[in-house]
Amino acid sequence: MRIEVLYFDGCPSHEAMLPRLRELLDRAEVEEEIALRRVESTEAAERERFLGSPTLRIDGRDVEPGAAERDDYGLKCRLYPGEQRMSGIPPDDWVLAAVRRATQPGPHRDEPSRVSPASRGAAGRVARSS
Repeated sequence: MRIEVLYFDGCPSHEAMLPRLRELLDRAEVEEEIALRRVESTEAAERERFLGSPTLRIDGRDVEPGAAERDDYGLKCRLYPGEQRMSGIPPDDWVLAAVRRATQPGPHRDEPSRVSPASRGAAGRVARSS
């Protein structure tokens, strides 16, 4: 499973999202490293199909349902619907659904996760790239 957080420098939400993302991955018993990818220009935003910061992708797919149909790319803050107001962090349900899709083999992608339990020794791994 490939987990990527795309962001731009100065975004207040991408670092705030990381601890929550790690909690959700731990809950789902996923130990994968989180790759941080900085988007540095409008051209890069277009090329990366960057809908704003932070963008969370699992196996190359944005966790937001319907994101593939959007084309409002750019260097901007991204807001997600929350329970009572907009938030700079995607809803837990979207993240967990994306993890389930990525961890389930074959056509049974809507069933509960089948990830086997594993040791939790490296739960905080984050890799930075630009």
